[in-house]
Amino acid sequence: MVNMITELSKYAIVLFLALYTLIGFHMVRKQEEEKRAALWQQNFLLFAMYLTGNLILYLNTWNDKILYFCAAQTVLFVSFLVFQHVIYPKSDRLLNHNMLLLLSVGFLMLSRLSFDKAARQFELAVLAAGMTFLIPWIIRKSAGRLRGLYWWYGSAGFGLLILVLIAGKLSFGAKLAITIHGISFQPSEFVKILFVFFVAGMLYETQDLRRVTIATCAAAAHVLVLVLSRDLGGALIFFVTYLVMLYIATRQPLYFLAGLLSGSMAAYLAWKLFSHVQTRVLAWSDPFSVIEKEGYQITQSLFAIGTGSWFGLGLGKGMPYKIPVVEEDFIFAAIAEEFGILFAVFLLFVYLCSFYMILNIAMCLKDIYYKLVAAGLGTLVIFQAFLSIGGVIKFIPSTGVTLPFISYGGSSLVSMFAIWAIIQGMYLKRSDEVAENEKEKESKKGKREKKSS
Repeated sequence: MVNMITELSKYAIVLFLALYTLIGFHMVRKQEEEKRAALWQQNFLLFAMYLTGNLILYLNTWNDKILYFCAAQTVLFVSFLVFQHVIYPKSDRLLNHNMLLLLSVGFLMLSRLSFDKAARQFELAVLAAGMTFLIPWIIRKSAGRLRGLYWWYGSAGFGLLILVLIAGKLSFGAKLAITIHGISFQPSEFVKILFVFFVAGMLYETQDLRRVTIATCAAAAHVLVLVLSRDLGGALIFFVTYLVMLYIATRQPLYFLAGLLSGSMAAYLAWKLFSHVQTRVLAWSDPFSVIEKEGYQITQSLFAIGTGSWFGLGLGKGMPYKIPVVEEDFIFAAIAEEFGILFAVFLLFVYLCSFYMILNIAMCLKDIYYKLVAAGLGTLVIFQAFLSIGGVIKFIPSTGVTLPFISYGGSSLVSMFAIWAIIQGMYLKRSDEVAENEKEKESKKGKREKKSS
């Protein structure tokens, strides 16, 4: 009986996510008043999906903790949606839905893989969700003050990266985290945000050759320290984010092409100089020739995805434990194995929908500084998702980055919540700009009517 329910649930969960994604893309161009019915439909599909998943987990394990954890998730999600609507009634609810959907998929898979890790991830999610209620207010009310502190952002971020290089804990050949009193955190996850604010501050006022040169040298210094720490994924994210922001600020294709060329040369030199880069390239180019060592992780990932096929084996029916570090770098493979390739593709569409919405917010903002910040943060999120998924499916060499909101990792989760809150603050700022424009139009209209009378 349990096997039959698990089998049927595969199709139901894929259907829920497919409808959710379709509604999301349909709402992107709609006005706020036109979104209300669709948002309620999305709410229903979101809760139906993760409640079904938790029911299947419980039926396969008969672990009462699953039920308690599901209840706690429900309280968190409902509370978050309600308080967001009360405190920030003009916030983008579709962005909030997308974040909660990704978070719910992460909780489901982590509960399946390691309940203790899922519980720790949930505790951090509660703290991070609370933080998101303060950040939009800061962004909305402190535009001028934040804009002028860009050298502080750059100095603090670079200093943290140097600290990791010197005192960081070695993990899988890379220095990523610092441990203080038994608590480990990954500073580069937060430095990414500081880096975006720094670059925006450098480029929003002027884009002359001198300013571009200084900004490029500072960005290159960040990337170099990450390469020396062997954090290749982080280095790529910083590099691509800077290129996109530079192009948006200057509108000069030559800068973008020069950046791509220099980045390609740097990647080639890194491949020649660093053995760990050669190992990752070998595992990507021909993993089956080194299946017992360097290629073991990627081959197991490919086996899992192939075994899952279109609709997956069903939650709890796969063998994700065969993939090393599956909760972090390769959780997308576990999702594809048990939920299916179609589910994984729709999940990718959720990321793309969110990216499109963030870019839309950036394009509509009049403030050039925040336009650059929004574009940079959006690029950061989507490129991190690309690196994570691309490494899992062997599209690119694995870079060891987490899948936003889904992979296990406290620093990654908290930083992604912070990015989401900053984007919401900018969405509210855009609403303020629209309201100010309407007031100006009404004022001008009133003056014209007085003159005519």
